[in-house]
Amino acid sequence: MAKKLTLNDLIQQKEKYQVKNDVREDIAIERNGEEIIITIKKPNRALCLECISMAQDGNQQEKADIHMVYNIVVEPNLKDTNLHNAYGCVEPTDIVEKIFEPGEIAQISGYGMQLAGYGSEIKAVKDIKN
Repeated sequence: MAKKLTLNDLIQQKEKYQVKNDVREDIAIERNGEEIIITIKKPNRALCLECISMAQDGNQQEKADIHMVYNIVVEPNLKDTNLHNAYGCVEPTDIVEKIFEPGEIAQISGYGMQLAGYGSEIKAVKDIKN
């Protein structure tokens, strides 16, 4: 059952409601019959807006999810130059497509956006019970 958020709730339960910027989550990807686990961090507002802008630009549309994944996956460290060299990457972001399937890239990116509150469902409430 939904509960109306009050000023008192915000003050007394500050830890519960305060936006946290250092959120990290382990997520599992099904690959070849096994789960591989990676760690992502919640993207900041600037990264989210940058990726939204890229997605709306016909010339950069296909790179938006790749850019998001490159910047939110923290384990394994996709920014490691030894990793780039091992996979023969020309651009650092090339590593994303070399280790993740297209569908995985979209899902990881989408999950990151959800961590930042994008795509969360907001709906009108007709009846509120106290």
